[in-house]
Amino acid sequence: MSNLVQNFKVNSANVQYGKDEIVSEYVYSRNEITQEGNATVVKPSSYKYSFKTNTKVPKMGLMLVGIAGNNGTTVVGTCLANKLGLTWKTKCGEQKPNYFGSLTQATTVRLGATADGKEVFTPFNKIVPMVNPSDLVIGGWDINNLNLADAMNRAGVFEYDLQRQLRPYMEKMQPLPSIYYPDFIAANQNDRANNLVPKGTKQQDLERIRGDIRNFKKANNLDTVVVLWTANTERFTDVRPGLNMTSEEVLAAIARNDPEISPSNIFAVASILENTPYINGSPQNTLVPGVIELAQKKHVYIGGDDFKSGQTKMKSVLVDFLIGAGIKPRSIVSWNHLGNNDGKNLSAPEQFRSKEISKSNVVDDMVASNQILYKPGEHPDHVVVIKYVPHVGDGKRAMDEYVSEIAMGGESVITLYNLCQDSLLAAPLILDLALITELFTRITYKTSDMTQFQQFDVVLTFLSYLLKAPLTQNGAPIVNALFKQQKMVTNVLLACVGLNPENEAQLEYKTRLPKAVVAAKL
Repeated sequence: MSNLVQNFKVNSANVQYGKDEIVSEYVYSRNEITQEGNATVVKPSSYKYSFKTNTKVPKMGLMLVGIAGNNGTTVVGTCLANKLGLTWKTKCGEQKPNYFGSLTQATTVRLGATADGKEVFTPFNKIVPMVNPSDLVIGGWDINNLNLADAMNRAGVFEYDLQRQLRPYMEKMQPLPSIYYPDFIAANQNDRANNLVPKGTKQQDLERIRGDIRNFKKANNLDTVVVLWTANTERFTDVRPGLNMTSEEVLAAIARNDPEISPSNIFAVASILENTPYINGSPQNTLVPGVIELAQKKHVYIGGDDFKSGQTKMKSVLVDFLIGAGIKPRSIVSWNHLGNNDGKNLSAPEQFRSKEISKSNVVDDMVASNQILYKPGEHPDHVVVIKYVPHVGDGKRAMDEYVSEIAMGGESVITLYNLCQDSLLAAPLILDLALITELFTRITYKTSDMTQFQQFDVVLTFLSYLLKAPLTQNGAPIVNALFKQQKMVTNVLLACVGLNPENEAQLEYKTRLPKAVVAAKL
C-alpha cells in the first residue's frame, strides 16, 4: 500500500522556505577514480552545494515551430481540452482529458516511508512549483497556412467528437509565416509551403523571427517564452571552420546568406538573441558548436535532440536490461512504418539519415559500460529502417528484433511489435521539455567555494530522458539508459528541497536501525 500526497514540507535545517524562494543545502557524493601505477584507486568524495529555487510561477508562452503539424495541433488540443474540462464520446464510452505520458504531469516520486512501512509518493510537479500546462499560451510558426482546427482535422489524431468541440477555439488560431529553405527538407513538402516569410536574406529572416518572439511575448503579456522545434526533420548541415564552429562564424554566415545555414539554425539563433530557451525536437544538427557558444555567451538554455517517445524508449530500457543481466546483444534491427507527414518527409534519403543517426546511437553508453561482454570498439549490429506508408496515418507501427548471445554460445531472440499513435506520445514530451526548461530558469546553485548563485550550464542535459540524442557539454558522458536519465532530473529536484536520492538498500527492513541522527545544517 502507498499514499499519494499533494503537499509536503521538508523538516530539516538544510532547507529554508521563503516567501518567493526555497534555499537548500545538499551534499553530493561521488566516487572519483585515479590510476596509481597498475592499481585503480576509488576515492569516495563529497561536495557541498546550495540550491535556490524561485517559487513564483510565471505566465509562460510556448512557441512551436511547425505548430500546424500533427504534434503541434495535438499539443494545442490537449492543453485546451484539459483547460476547458471537455469530455467526448468514443466507441468505448465517454473519455476525459488527461496528460498521460507526461513525466511532469502523470508520474510520481517516492518521498519515503512511514513507520509502518507504507510508502509515500508525491506528483513530480509538486516537488517544486511548476507551470501548469493548461495555463500555457501557445503560438508558433508553420510553412502551411491552415488554421489549427483544419490542421487538426488533417492530422486525424483526435476523435471526431473532440475535434468538433475544439474547433471553435482552434479555428481562431493561425500560424505565423515561417521560413522555408527547400534544400533542407524533402521536395515532397513543397506543396505544403504556402505560409512563408517574404523571400529575402537570412539576416532578414533572423530579424523577422526575433520580432515574432518579441511581439508574441508582448501581445500576451508573458513573463517568459520557450521556443521548441517540432517541424520537419532537416538534413544535416555542414560543420566546419569558417561556417559555424564559433558564435562569430554563425552570425557572419547568416549575414552573408550562407547556403549551409538551415531554418532551424535561424530559429535557434533568434531565440538565443531574444534570451529565449530553445529546444530542438528533431534529429538534425541544429545546435552546432557556434550556436552552443552563442548560448553560453548569452546564458540562454538550449536542449536537444529529437523527441524520444516510443520505440527508442523501449530500446534504451531493453538493452539496459540485457547488458545489466550479462546478456550480449549481437543484433538490433528496427523497422518503422509511419504514415503522417513526418514519415513522408523522412522518405527522402538525407532527412532519413538525420533520423537514423539519432536512433542508432541510443545503446552506445550501455555497450561501453560492460567490457566483459564487449571488447573495446565492438558493437552490436544496429540497423534502423523507416518506410512511409500513408494508410498508417499517425498510428505508427514499430517492429524490433533483438538477437543476443547467452551462456555457452546459445542465442536468445526477442521480437517486439509496437503500435502507437505517434503524436499522442510526442505531445506530452513537448510539454515536459518546455515546463522543465522553464523550471531550470528559476533554479540556481552555489558551491562551497562560490560567493554568488549562478545558473547551470546552458546545455540542459537534464532533458535527456525526453530526447533520443541528448546533447552534452564539458566532457560529460552521454547517458541513454532511461532510468538513469529519469533519476538525473528527479534527484536534482529533490536536492532543491534538501532531500537525498532515495536509498534502495532498504536496511530499515533488513537490520536493526541505529538511533536516528538529527538533521544538522551542513
